Amino acid sequence: MSSKILKHPNNIKLPEPQLKGVNGSAPHTTLITGGAGFIGTNLADALLSEGKSVIIYDNLSRKGVEKNLQWLRDKYDTNLRIEIADVRNETTLREAVNSADAVYHFAAQVAVTTSCLDPLMDFEVNARGTVNLLEAIRQSEKQPPLVFTSTNKVYGGLEDLNVILKGDRYEPEDVEIAANGVSEDRKVDFHSPYGCSKGTADAYILDYARTYDLKAVVFRMSCIYGPHQFGTEDQGWIAHFLISVLKGEPITIYGDGKQVRDILYIADLINAMKLAQEQMSTLSGKAFNIGGGVENTISLLELIQMIENLHGEKVDVDFGDWRTGDQRYYVSDIAKFNREAGWLRKVSVYQGIENLYHWLTEFGETNKKVYSRQST
Repeated sequence: MSSKILKHPNNIKLPEPQLKGVNGSAPHTTLITGGAGFIGTNLADALLSEGKSVIIYDNLSRKGVEKNLQWLRDKYDTNLRIEIADVRNETTLREAVNSADAVYHFAAQVAVTTSCLDPLMDFEVNARGTVNLLEAIRQSEKQPPLVFTSTNKVYGGLEDLNVILKGDRYEPEDVEIAANGVSEDRKVDFHSPYGCSKGTADAYILDYARTYDLKAVVFRMSCIYGPHQFGTEDQGWIAHFLISVLKGEPITIYGDGKQVRDILYIADLINAMKLAQEQMSTLSGKAFNIGGGVENTISLLELIQMIENLHGEKVDVDFGDWRTGDQRYYVSDIAKFNREAGWLRKVSVYQGIENLYHWLTEFGETNKKVYSRQST
């Protein structure tokens, strides 16, 4: 079989390999939109290691993701197909869906700040792009089941959630929320164009499951972190903090740093996603909060302290004003997915952050010391 060269905007040659299934059969094929990103790369790695075929569909608009593609190409010489394309391209997206037995939808505009600067683009990618995917699935012969990554931002700023200060963190006054976190029963309340576009996609997917009987599950995600994450101020803040420290740059915290989030290590998320596909017949049409839960929480100031302990140096921190849609406290109540899918997270806060710190350090050392301290 001759190799087909897929076009890349930067003229990188990405040959499409032969597909190898069990006993000569065609392998199970999974489409991952936004598959060159942090979550997509980790999921593709997990599926390819099981002998499944993966289609990565990505426009490579996020800085650094081409390194993820290269890493996957170096590791797997079969069963990996790469489509450099946008979810706004209906024809190419439909062709990819027609080849898939399962779909994970991660392609998105991910920054609140960017959504405020360009709300139309944000809508076109997050809302319209998702409807494009849903229509492609609805019109396909296989109608592959879909897992979608929504966001806790669909619950808005949680202004009605009264919080109190306890040391370096906020805690809710409500005893039930303090014990369990924010559940799926909470009314959605979209804030910021990003919240609106992701919330729209969330609602469309649940309605397509209801109206057209498509198989689909929505994950309303809290903070996910781990290897292959090239975080920025706007998205992937744990990796961003660590990268800034490794580069010798100051960290900017918006607000007072006492805001609390539950965080989930990528390996635990991948396990949850695979469970969702495996149990799609009973989980379809439902939204689940996915995060670290009340046992895996951290404030920004607590993270700074943890990084200082790992790195052995004081971290330079600047403070800025609160931003639109910022929540002083958000912790996922993950009991629903635990109960219905039998999912349990395994990686603690400290273990996960230590893992990511060492991965980023090694990445910098093997990529011309890109995190070496900058000269002043």
